[in-house]
Amino acid sequence: MNCKDIIEKIEEKYQLSYACDWDNVGLLVGREEKEVKTIYIALDATKQVVERAISNKADLLITHHPMIFSGLKRVNDKDLVGSKVVALLQNDITYYAAHTNYDVKQMADLAAKKLRMEETKVLEITKEEEELGIGLYGNLPEPVSIRELGELIKNKFHIDTVKIFGDLNKKVTNVAISPGSGKSMITPSLEVGAEVLITGDIDHHTGIDAVDEGLLIIDAGHYGLEHIFIKDMARFVSELSDDFNIIREPLENPFVVI
Repeated sequence: MNCKDIIEKIEEKYQLSYACDWDNVGLLVGREEKEVKTIYIALDATKQVVERAISNKADLLITHHPMIFSGLKRVNDKDLVGSKVVALLQNDITYYAAHTNYDVKQMADLAAKKLRMEETKVLEITKEEEELGIGLYGNLPEPVSIRELGELIKNKFHIDTVKIFGDLNKKVTNVAISPGSGKSMITPSLEVGAEVLITGDIDHHTGIDAVDEGLLIIDAGHYGLEHIFIKDMARFVSELSDDFNIIREPLENPFVVI
């Protein structure tokens, strides 16, 4: 199977039209006619990920976050993004990113199922004709304290820490979840009456202001919630062919809290 065939299958499920206007998804580097035997899957196309894809002789690299967001005026090895593009091309590795199109169709649903959320609805609709969008809100099976919910998230998402804004002993049932950077999801969470928002990348002032407005925050980290993409995309492409050698980037939080 070649890259074109794989990409067609990915985009049948995670259509490019579902991506946000500011995003940059799809085939970003390389040949779509490249024959694929080995696929490397990661959350980000870091320098280390590109090096590991090369060392594993990958034919296709798939990540969630696009390595290229804005236009490139030149491609050379004098800047970080350019050097990674050059390395991929030199080693004939095709590179594909599925970002907010994946978020809309899968990410929040996958995360919500880990917490056994019920009666879920879209938090922020971005495709009105299909009522699809970013994040979900719904109910937990039973009321839990914020402390207990924080521990559950750590367990289900295999992370060491979470950052909590608000009363640890407060019991909640109605929750919103939006994996990734969730600052913009505070207003939608308040509008639907969520008691707590589970997300990432919440700064000090945003967190304390949310609490003052009546919304608790559990910041489980951008990577902490979204690394589930790696295993899920590996499952998806494995179902396309039994012949693929699929390598998943090891779970490694990009920062350490000491």
